[in-house]
Amino acid sequence: MDTVSPHAPWSYSLQLPHDPRAPRVARMTLRAVLGGHDMGELLDTAELLVCELVTNAYRHSDGPAALRLRSMEGGWLRVGVWDTNPVIPAPFDKPPGAAVPGVGTVDSDGGRGLLLVQLCADNWGGHLLGDDLFGRGGKLLWFELAPTSDLARAA
Repeated sequence: MDTVSPHAPWSYSLQLPHDPRAPRVARMTLRAVLGGHDMGELLDTAELLVCELVTNAYRHSDGPAALRLRSMEGGWLRVGVWDTNPVIPAPFDKPPGAAVPGVGTVDSDGGRGLLLVQLCADNWGGHLLGDDLFGRGGKLLWFELAPTSDLARAA
């Protein structure tokens, strides 16, 4: 007898200390959640992008971070990473999903991780937060991934 509907909405949140091991902990958590919800088809891309955003949160802020994983209608996945730095980097400072040429080119010293998000996510964005989350403000960067079956149908 099933006690949990596989299609019921779900959300997980993880607080991360300002620690260089935070990206690894975030990846391990992501693997467990997606595996437990039969969303393994999204794992490789989600893991790469989560690692990039959590690494940026560690490198560019001096406080804690938080990871939120949420199911969306149609089997989509939304991932958000909060940190204490209020500066929203390009391309996240543009409207969600907007292409930003020249950000993090392959030859640049930095920004390639955010270029990966721009290229691999189906939707992404960012916004400033007030002082309500952990009493520190900061920003939230997010991305969404569609199930691969949806992408195959659209092609």
